[in-house]
Amino acid sequence: LDEEAAKLKRSKSWLINQAVREFFERRKDSAQRWQETLSALESVRAGRVVAGDKVHAWLDSWGQVGEKTSPK
Repeated sequence: LDEEAAKLKRSKSWLINQAVREFFERRKDSAQRWQETLSALESVRAGRVVAGDKVHAWLDSWGQVGEKTSPK
């Protein structure tokens, strides 16, 4: 801790507070991703999906003349 604080020219308290802030931010992001995953799984169960070949055709058109719109 002393070494990192010296490298960053910050106090040990600052370093600890920063680590705690980043920890809680990562937990919040992780919780949000989990909720998005659950929502996506529910969409799949309800049959709201796009066929893979349509997605690939759309992606393959990126940057091309006549680029396709995203599949619905």
